[in-house]
Amino acid sequence: MPELPEVETICRGLNQLTLDREILGGDVLLNSSIARSISATDFLTKLKGKSIERWYRRGKYLLAELSQLTEAERKTDKVGNFPTQNPSSSLLPSKAGWLGVHLRMTGQLLWVNESEPVPKHTRVRLYFEGNQELRFVDQRTFGQMWYVPAETEVDSTVTGLKLLGPEPFSDEFTTEYLARKLHRRARPIKTALLDQSLVAGLGNIYADETLFLSGVMPTTLCADLTAEQIDRIHSAIIQVLQKAIASGGTTFSNFLNVQGVNGNYGGVAWVYNRAGQPCRTCSTTIEKIKLAGRSTHYCPACQK
Repeated sequence: MPELPEVETICRGLNQLTLDREILGGDVLLNSSIARSISATDFLTKLKGKSIERWYRRGKYLLAELSQLTEAERKTDKVGNFPTQNPSSSLLPSKAGWLGVHLRMTGQLLWVNESEPVPKHTRVRLYFEGNQELRFVDQRTFGQMWYVPAETEVDSTVTGLKLLGPEPFSDEFTTEYLARKLHRRARPIKTALLDQSLVAGLGNIYADETLFLSGVMPTTLCADLTAEQIDRIHSAIIQVLQKAIASGGTTFSNFLNVQGVNGNYGGVAWVYNRAGQPCRTCSTTIEKIKLAGRSTHYCPACQK
């Protein structure tokens, strides 16, 4: 499943490539890919004639603010460098509405020329001026897209946004916040880190990497963590995510950026997907267990 670094990589790519082009139409190849708040036909009708003002990432969600540009405005070049941010305060009602996307387990957004062959698992196609196309490809079909009507609160339509905790790079995500949330919780720290209400965007890959860098065993109960361990976990979350974003995310199976390129973080991962291989720090064999049904990787020597 794409996690925060992968979704952030896609968001940046979309901001570089897709802005201020009129949406000419589209094709929904799998109706269930469109959230039930609107029919597939209405989804395409509402998007037609609009363009994308800017993409944002909130947790693992992608959110595009839409606009209804004039011809003069379409000729203005707005493409720039959009850094990692906390978009929570930016998701205000828009005069032209919003487009929401959640990739779930296997979803991909690909920006291609319309002449490119259509992949087998393509679920939605949006046609843009300039013979360009945004394709939503999703092998497992768990991903979804939303249209948020004009002047509507985004989280009233994309309701999963209401459940998210703070962004890891935000001012709200402090060591004190993390300590308060973990206090007296009788569940393993690895399981807690996967809870999107604790911190938005962290998933299985980067939870394992975080706990390795902080030197904490994934099975340690939250209630048993020391203040020093929580401080190390907080710092490691930010460090791991920043490094993964700089590497363009991780590709172990399905993840591709918007131009179809693999992420590079997997080649330098400390423990994730490295069971049976030597630890990069101490050469002890990396072990793998299941926690709450999720594969969990750790070094028994470096993590205590």
